[in-house]
Amino acid sequence: MRPYEFAAPRSLREALDRAGDGSAYLAGGTTLVDLMKLEVLTPSRVLDINRLPLHGITLDDQGLHIGALERMSDVTEHPLVRERYPVISRALDLSASQQLRNMASMGGNLLQRTRCGYFRDVSTPCNRREPGSGCAALDGVNRHHAILGTSDSCAATHPSDVAVALVALDTVLHLHGPEGARTVPLDTFYRLPGDTPHIENRLRPNELVTGFTVPPLGWATRSTYLKIRDRQSYDFALASAAVALHLRGGHIVAARVAAGGVGTRPWRLTGVEAALADRPATPATYQSATAHAADGARTLSGNAFKPELLRRTLVRALTSLGDAR
Repeated sequence: MRPYEFAAPRSLREALDRAGDGSAYLAGGTTLVDLMKLEVLTPSRVLDINRLPLHGITLDDQGLHIGALERMSDVTEHPLVRERYPVISRALDLSASQQLRNMASMGGNLLQRTRCGYFRDVSTPCNRREPGSGCAALDGVNRHHAILGTSDSCAATHPSDVAVALVALDTVLHLHGPEGARTVPLDTFYRLPGDTPHIENRLRPNELVTGFTVPPLGWATRSTYLKIRDRQSYDFALASAAVALHLRGGHIVAARVAAGGVGTRPWRLTGVEAALADRPATPATYQSATAHAADGARTLSGNAFKPELLRRTLVRALTSLGDAR
């Protein structure tokens, strides 16, 4: 780890004023500190933002509001989250070890960097870490890599579980920077890699995530998150599904569906949602609706199993929520 300047601003204004080129914000530190030790990230200034008033979990007519500095473990255990949006609670439960969930912040989780081994190994080429150096994963070890949204420059998956659930629920991100406050839909916040995989999202220079809002959705009480991984203990997803179903009289009125572990960003499956609407809640419907979920997939040497795994994961998650037989 290289030397750096450290400060702990006491207000949002102070944090923004002290930020600049080469600075990094520190919340839980479960990603930043790791990458600094590996010298993947080498900030000259670290700003500890844990004193900022970016906490709170509340529910009103606008939806569920969660502050960026809320710890993952506090959010997953909160009654409002468990009762109204179980898909969020479930995704957090499956995200990491209890120790990490006790430290990691919600804002930091949404901004965490890819877990691609080549990104974290400074001795190998990686376009996210060093633009123009190449992508070693395309011809290397790529079992965990993406099949949707990839490019010739990058095939790294987005690592967050809870981001998949939040994208499915049309979550809006609250940001604050030198130019003031703004909101961005989480689904459009994450960028596809294209030719610039080092630009991962639409965060502006020195901008902070202050929180997010999940819109009201009464039928989100029937929702879940399913994560398929190589080991049942702490591991990243090979494929995952965040689903919510609105059922009435054995029929699906509406659905929300997103996938993780297969895309370069959390992958909203609007085609699956449309195919589910106004259909009976049966295994046949789920099989039919998810048949084209992986259309457009670009597989690599080690992950050709993922399209079928994605379809099966979606069917299993949907079946767990509703079966009108």
